[in-house]
Amino acid sequence: MLRLFPSNKIRLVRELEGDWDFQPLESAERLPVHYGYRLPVPGCWEIHPAFSTYRGKGAYRTRITVEKQGALRLLFKGISHTGIVFLNGVRIGEHYNAYTPFELIVRNVKPGEHELAVIVDNTFSEASALHVPNDYYTYGGIIRPVAIEFIPDTFIERIEFTPHFSKGIWSADIKAYVRNVGESEAVLHVHGKLGNSSFALGSLVVQPRATGVLTLNHKFTAVLPWSGKHPQLYLLELQLLSEGQVEPLDDLIERVGFRRVTTEHGAIQINGEDIVFKGFNRHEDHPLVGAAIPYQLMVQDLELMLDMGANAVRTSHYPNDERFLDLCDERGVYVWEENHARGLSIEQMRHPLFAKQCADCNREMVESHYNHPGIIIWAILNECASDLPEGKEMYRTQLSQIRDMDASRPLSFASHQRDRELCFDLVDIVSFNLYPQWYDDEDPRELCIQARGWADAAGGLGKPMIMSEFGADGYYGYRDPSRVKGTEERQGDILEQNLKAYISLPFLSGMFIWQFCDCRVTEGLGWLLARAGTQNSKGIVDRYRRPKLAYAVVQQYYKQTE
Repeated sequence: MLRLFPSNKIRLVRELEGDWDFQPLESAERLPVHYGYRLPVPGCWEIHPAFSTYRGKGAYRTRITVEKQGALRLLFKGISHTGIVFLNGVRIGEHYNAYTPFELIVRNVKPGEHELAVIVDNTFSEASALHVPNDYYTYGGIIRPVAIEFIPDTFIERIEFTPHFSKGIWSADIKAYVRNVGESEAVLHVHGKLGNSSFALGSLVVQPRATGVLTLNHKFTAVLPWSGKHPQLYLLELQLLSEGQVEPLDDLIERVGFRRVTTEHGAIQINGEDIVFKGFNRHEDHPLVGAAIPYQLMVQDLELMLDMGANAVRTSHYPNDERFLDLCDERGVYVWEENHARGLSIEQMRHPLFAKQCADCNREMVESHYNHPGIIIWAILNECASDLPEGKEMYRTQLSQIRDMDASRPLSFASHQRDRELCFDLVDIVSFNLYPQWYDDEDPRELCIQARGWADAAGGLGKPMIMSEFGADGYYGYRDPSRVKGTEERQGDILEQNLKAYISLPFLSGMFIWQFCDCRVTEGLGWLLARAGTQNSKGIVDRYRRPKLAYAVVQQYYKQTE
């Protein structure tokens, strides 16, 4: 399942879920002759007993059947972390980053059976600036769905839907990106439908091997807005027609919502109404499936969060599986989505590939997730070097890139720099990662008020503020009347002190508990040695989603403000 709704009625799409051949590799230079294993796709190779701690390279292989000669669009939703793709032994492309999708176009593929192979690499190396030993685990494998699309030479590549509200009427800017992979120019028309409204985006000429864009602003008089309480969604259906033809060549369907996000008078508004995020940070991690979370577990995660009274989730620390974002849209859960970078020092940010790998991640995140009404905030670079002038320029570059792509959403980042922060003037929302009562003995209320002062003095005056991380370890099953650190009792005590303080402060626009579920971390030295059992145990539920005592504490405070 690629999405929770049909993306096409005309275009033929074939998912490639199932067992693929697999073989570990010493080198990524060439495909193996022999494959000794069968592994599921989507999936992580760590689920196999032979590869439970394997960090390295491996080749996946499957076979596809083509009935009619033409162009293929190979769509990969996530390969962890680098993938090199081959068709019939010929290298056709590669991609870096486990958490963003990519596509490859192959023209003039002949009818018959073809071999599709992927060399996957999850090693830490000089070629990787973002996937480094960290407080979460970089699994290996093809971790998200794969599909093959049978496309005409001209097709609708993507859609951008940007809603507006003025004088009591909803309208939207609709952009259709039309790509021509053929050898001749094409004269094309795009028609659309949303609800009971039909419209024409117009016509365009697209040159060979080029992409054209059609834009329409259209008023919608009979639509309902999307919000957390009333998550009204609509299918936006576009069809592509060739000049002089009646039957459409191609189509693309997106699911959208009418909502407006603003940050006025120090608060965050959805459709003009102030909101407060009561949320969780969530890693895509489970001991039975690694990072390849199936739909059923995504539903369970959201239902547990909603049961505790949450209305928001932060995709720490990378773009999430689009099916999870679809679920958030359906259930009215607000989303803070961020790019893939966590806790990088200035030395790591000077990596020669850092700028490009971040820019690619930002572009792929925004382009692929643009139409989700649940995504309220774009964010970047969690706990990186935002306290240094050199780091500030890197933040400025990335924030500018995202703002140029999407000016309809506010921007933020999570800072742990306290009074050293330099970048709050660059964003719309100021956010702090602080852990009072866990890493220190500070009072949560006093520290939060102090943080408001730091933000005001550092370019954040008048901007909404979020507590983007706070929490404490609680080892599942470790219950003791001593209530020492690490017990479930102490975790609940610390969460209660934090939540009681933050909910009472009128200048806070939100809070995200670290974290929803325990997660596996990289086995390493230094501070990673402090992660008992190589896992981050600050989850309100454990890795198997079993509630700890803090579950009831969170439920009490989040639900009292509903």
